[in-house]
Amino acid sequence: MKNIAIIPARSGSKGLPDKNIRLLCGKPLLAYSIEAALQSDMFDVVHVSTDSIQYAEIAKKFGADVPFLRSTETSSDSASSWDVVKEVIEKYQKVGKCFDTFMLLQPTSPLRTSEDIRNAYKLMNDKKANAIVAVCEADHPPQFYNVLPADGSLKDFLHDEVNDKRRQDMGIYYRINGAVYLAKTSYFLKNSNIYRDACYAYVMEKNRSVDIDSLFDFQYAEFLLTNL
Repeated sequence: MKNIAIIPARSGSKGLPDKNIRLLCGKPLLAYSIEAALQSDMFDVVHVSTDSIQYAEIAKKFGADVPFLRSTETSSDSASSWDVVKEVIEKYQKVGKCFDTFMLLQPTSPLRTSEDIRNAYKLMNDKKANAIVAVCEADHPPQFYNVLPADGSLKDFLHDEVNDKRRQDMGIYYRINGAVYLAKTSYFLKNSNIYRDACYAYVMEKNRSVDIDSLFDFQYAEFLLTNL
């Protein structure tokens, strides 16, 4: 079975400029995902999808394959990660390289490990799954969240069941953490929505589930890397 890791690293982040190559504990952010993929020994190709020559050179330095840059279409703000995956798979197919599975590894999840990658593949095999997606326990049940009106009123903010139950009686809720998206290639190409038949959750600890989107997230990841 042939497997490809796809690490999307578009340049031009607006929230945190050059986020994907920003140094985290002395190493570019995208390097953590490259190294975890290589150390897992699960992939025939570890590909970084980027629109930047600078990013491509950094990715190659850490051992990734970058035989082509993203197209204009998949470099836009409106393009999704799944558009990127489809483009990468189809470009490799055109040169005769086909893969049975792919794993989308967001560079914004630097605490995901090579063991997480191997365990996701083991779960796919054990479950005979079409797709595996990483989740972690949510900090709060969804009943504690709501939108605010313009005047900031909290009238009817909480659902009735929140008032009637203790938090510990509300069950454990999980959220997608962005660290691992694994799927059979044929399944994905037929169903762009992977959350269908035989899609299962791979549960990760919260301390490996940091998804960097802001400077605070970056600083939190640095804290965890230096203190765990």
